[in-house]
Amino acid sequence: MADPYDNQADGGFRRRRPRPITDYGSSIIQWMSNRKPGYKGSYHYEQERPSLSYVVDVLPPPAKRDVPAESIPIRHLHTSLGKSKKPVTVVRWMPEGRRLLAGVHNGEFMLWNGMSFNFETVTAMGSSSLRAAEWSNRKDWLVAANDEGTVYYLQPTLNNPHQFKGHDAPIRDIAFAPGDTKFVTASDDNTCKIWDFTSSTEESIFKDHGWDVKACDWHPTKALIVSGSKDHSVRLWDPRTSRNLTTLHGHKNAITATVFSRLRDQLLATAGRDGQTRIFDLRMMRDVAILRGHDKGVTTLSWHPIHPSLISTGGDDGSLNSFLLTEPNTPPGVSSTTVSPYTSSDPRSAPAQSIYPAHRIPHAHDSSIWSLDWHPLGHILASGSNDHYTRFWSRAQPGQTSYVKDKYHLGEEGAEAQGTWDRKFGKQQAREQEEQEAEDEAEGLEDQAPSGAQAAIAGFTIPGLPGLSHMGTNGASLPAPSLPGIANIPPPPMSLLPGVPNNASGNPNARPQFNGPPIPSIPGVDASSLQRLLAMSQQAPPPGVAQPPIPGSLPGFPNAPRIDFSQLNLPAGFPPPPPPGQLPPGLPGLGVPNAQMPGGIPGLGGAGVPMAVGSGTNTPTAAGGARRRAPLPSQDAGFKAEQARGNYRVAR
Repeated sequence: MADPYDNQADGGFRRRRPRPITDYGSSIIQWMSNRKPGYKGSYHYEQERPSLSYVVDVLPPPAKRDVPAESIPIRHLHTSLGKSKKPVTVVRWMPEGRRLLAGVHNGEFMLWNGMSFNFETVTAMGSSSLRAAEWSNRKDWLVAANDEGTVYYLQPTLNNPHQFKGHDAPIRDIAFAPGDTKFVTASDDNTCKIWDFTSSTEESIFKDHGWDVKACDWHPTKALIVSGSKDHSVRLWDPRTSRNLTTLHGHKNAITATVFSRLRDQLLATAGRDGQTRIFDLRMMRDVAILRGHDKGVTTLSWHPIHPSLISTGGDDGSLNSFLLTEPNTPPGVSSTTVSPYTSSDPRSAPAQSIYPAHRIPHAHDSSIWSLDWHPLGHILASGSNDHYTRFWSRAQPGQTSYVKDKYHLGEEGAEAQGTWDRKFGKQQAREQEEQEAEDEAEGLEDQAPSGAQAAIAGFTIPGLPGLSHMGTNGASLPAPSLPGIANIPPPPMSLLPGVPNNASGNPNARPQFNGPPIPSIPGVDASSLQRLLAMSQQAPPPGVAQPPIPGSLPGFPNAPRIDFSQLNLPAGFPPPPPPGQLPPGLPGLGVPNAQMPGGIPGLGGAGVPMAVGSGTNTPTAAGGARRRAPLPSQDAGFKAEQARGNYRVAR
C-alpha cells in the first residue's frame, strides 16, 4: 500500500499529512437559519442521506434531542501526544468549547485546540500528578487537585491566584455546590471534606468510609452529596449536618466514579472495578439499570450534556462503551432481564434491567482510560488514558462505514487483515504525527514569550554603565541589539577612512590615530549618581501617558532618555550634547572625506544591505521594500474538477 505523503524516493520533500479539523460553525448556521418555533409547525431540514455530500446537512445534537443514537461517538478524530509523554489523568473542556484542558502525571495542564486538535500551551501546577479538576456551575473558576493533597484555584485564563493544602493524601475527586459557594473533595485519607470557596476553610468532614474515597459529586439542585469508596459502598450525605443518609450497595469491588445526571437529577450513575456501571433512582433508592459490556473494571464515566439517556464509560482495558438507557441492545444468545422496573407492576422489587452497549470501541486506548469529558455542544468526546494519549471521538459522517474496520475497533492485527491499516505505514504515520505535535508544541511555547512594548524595542541598551547594560524601560533584561524586519547591519569598514589600513576593523592597534586618549572623569560627578540619574530617565511613563516621539528618531527605536545635564556640573570646555534627534559630530558623512553611511537603516541613506534571497514577487525590493503579490488565479476550474471527483456536493 503506497503512501501518498511519502515522495522522498524521487528526491522530493515529504508533505505534511492534512490535520483533521472539525468545524461545527456550518452545522450551527444550518440549524439557526432554518429552525422554527414549535407552534409554527415542524422543521424543514433536508433529510440526511448516506453520502458525504450531505455533510453540510448534519445538525448539532441540540437540534435532535429526541434522537440520541445520532450522537454516539463511534469515529476516531485525532490522537494528541504531549511532549512530556506522561499518563493523562484528567480531561476537561473549556467552558466555551474551543479548547481541551488535559492534566498529566507530572503536574502540567496541557491545552489542546478543540477544532484542529493541535497543542497550544502548557501550565505547570506543581510536580505531582493532577487527579481531579472541575468547573464551577457558572464556569468562571476551575478547581484542581493533585496527589499531594493541594487544591488549586484556576481562572479561565489558567491564572492560578490561590492554592492551599486540603488533604494529607491524594485528592481523587472534586465537586461544586449548586451555588458555587462551597465544594467537596474526596481523598485517599478515607474522608470527604466540604470547603468554603471564598475563605478556603474546612466546614465539614465525612469519616464513615472505611477505605480510600475515590469519587464524589454534589447534586445539581439539592443538598445532597454522594461518595464512592474502595470499601465497595456508595454513601449519600447531608452537607448541612454531615450525616450519612443512606448507603447504596450492589458493586462487588472498588467504586471509581459517582456522577449525578444534570438533565435527570433523580438518576445517579456509579462505576466500579467489578466491570459494571449501575444507574440508581433516588426516588426509590435502588438501582434500576446495570450497564454491562466491560471485560475489566470501569474506571470513568460521563453523561451526555444534551441527551439524558446517553452515557459513555471507559474501561481498565482501554475500551470505550456508549449506552442508551432506552435501548437494552441485548446481544444474541444472552438471556438477561430486558424489562425496565418502570414498566413493572412492582418497581421496588423488580430486578434491575441489563443494558448492553449501543456501540463499543474495544481498542480505543492501549491502557486504562482515566477520564472522559463531553464537548459542551455534545458532538465530541475526549478521553485521557494511561497510554499517554489524548484522543477525540465523534459521530460518523453521512455514508461513512470505514470506521468499523479501523484499528480501534478491530485492533492492529484485525485491521491489517482487513487491509485498512498497514503496520509499516501505520508506525510511520504515528511517527509523523508525533513530529507534528512536537512542532506545534514548540510553536505554542514560542507564542507564550513575553509580548508588548518590550518586543518593539528589543536591543535598546545603554552601554558603559555597570548594572545598566541591556536593560529595558522597566528594568527587564533584553537580548542583543536588533531591529525587527531589518537584516543584521555590518559595521562600516575602517578602510573607508583615509590613512587607515584594510586590517583595521576589529584591531585597535592598527588605528592608533583614531583611538584617542581615555575619557577623563567628570569632576563633581561620581559613577553612582550618574547611574541613578540614568536609571530615573528610563522609568516608564504613567499609564495612559506616552512620551511624544523625538523629531528625526528612527522607526522602531524608543525615545532617547532625557537627561538634565545641568545637574552634572559640566566643566569648562566640555562639549555640549547634540540636540534631540541629531547625530553627534564625528560620524561618517559629517566632515570626514570619502566616508559613507552604512546601509540597511531606513531614512539614513547608504547602499543598503542585500535582502535575503526570496522567491519571485514576494521578495522585498531594494527600491520600495514592499511585498508584492501576483493576482490569485481563478478557482472555477479547480472547483469543477473537485466536483467531478465527488469531493463537493453536487446540485440536487
